[in-house]
Amino acid sequence: MGKSKKNKGGRGGGGGGGEDQFDGGSDVDSVSSVSTALSDLQLAQATEQVSSQDFVLDKYIDDLYEKRGSTREAALGALVDAFESFVLLDLVENKYATLLSQFINSIKKGSIKEVCLACHTTGLLAITLGAGSSSHEIMDESRLQLLRVLQTWPDASKMISALDCLAVVTFVGATDLSETQLSMKAIWDVIHPKSGSNVGIVRKPKPPLLAAAVSAWALLLTTIVSSKRNVDSWKESITFLSALLEAEDRAVRMAAGEALALCFELKLLDVFSNEEVEVDTAEASGSKNQLFLNMQALKAKISGLVYNLSMEAGGRGADKKNLNDQRDLFQRISDFIKTGECLEESLRIAGKHGILRVTSWRESIQLNYLRRFLGRGFLKHAQDNGLLHDIFDIKMDKTENMSTTEKKIYRSGEEKGRALKLNKERRLAQVR
Repeated sequence: MGKSKKNKGGRGGGGGGGEDQFDGGSDVDSVSSVSTALSDLQLAQATEQVSSQDFVLDKYIDDLYEKRGSTREAALGALVDAFESFVLLDLVENKYATLLSQFINSIKKGSIKEVCLACHTTGLLAITLGAGSSSHEIMDESRLQLLRVLQTWPDASKMISALDCLAVVTFVGATDLSETQLSMKAIWDVIHPKSGSNVGIVRKPKPPLLAAAVSAWALLLTTIVSSKRNVDSWKESITFLSALLEAEDRAVRMAAGEALALCFELKLLDVFSNEEVEVDTAEASGSKNQLFLNMQALKAKISGLVYNLSMEAGGRGADKKNLNDQRDLFQRISDFIKTGECLEESLRIAGKHGILRVTSWRESIQLNYLRRFLGRGFLKHAQDNGLLHDIFDIKMDKTENMSTTEKKIYRSGEEKGRALKLNKERRLAQVR
């Protein structure tokens, strides 16, 4: 869609130039005239398409107000499909508040299916809008209701959907460390319930919920700057994650392994010895030394468990694919712990140069999480969504496979779009 949808003069050069545009002119003039005509026609068609999508979006919004739950579920399902099929930034940037209000209402009062769909659309809305004030508002407005879902421990599918939504809206919308930590704390209370606020009620998450919670927590951990860490404050979390490497469920072991690989990458287990750290008292010196020894022992324990999981034997009736996935993951983690080097991954997005490269555990966790959350829409968003371009430093050349004439058309449309945007900004500035 791009910015061409805002062009109102698209029909002007479509057909009336006739033969006068070609007679007596140079080849360059002819190509220029044809490019202008085709560009205007293309923009007019794009405008018509966007208008049609806008109309359908309004219908879905209307359906979200219906009393019948099945109607709201159908509208939410259609919106998930739309968000996955297109990057709807131009359509939703002025309607996101209305959409968000109805999504939250569905999370608050809907059936299990409706809650799951509403959580998904809320996350997709944040990804579509990208980082900024709008996605920050989405995080602020939705978090309270998402936390209520996590605190009441309803159906497991609702819990997982709420975890995914909370992780995504915080990942996109949070603007400072305290906001991220608030969501991480809520997710950790699902992972390790006895550390939560529900005194006297000790719940134990089942494996699918536990694996989802660990993955959600790890996604938000990727946003923590290593210079802002306090090793002592991470000790409890890392110790608990290391225990999950011995869980019966393979998905839980793999989620914990990825989270621990990230902890190693962020140096959350690294403590300087006393010779390298200035301390004020003998007591402080002893405490620092003990922490150093404890973390060294924990690192050794994790390294041993990771190696064992990379070499695990199959046994009769074992799921060979999942077993191989586990071996491969833990071999990579083991190599990283030994060498400090992360295996590079690459994913072709478009053409020769549209390649997404991952060179760290931080990027790998972000990629896997967003790819799963976006589902079939991942490739479309990787190609056209500025948020993903910024996260993974994707450079897209949309003219790569175009002919010379098509490139002229495309660039002409871009120039018109930029001009329209600048004019709109000037008008808004004058109103202010």
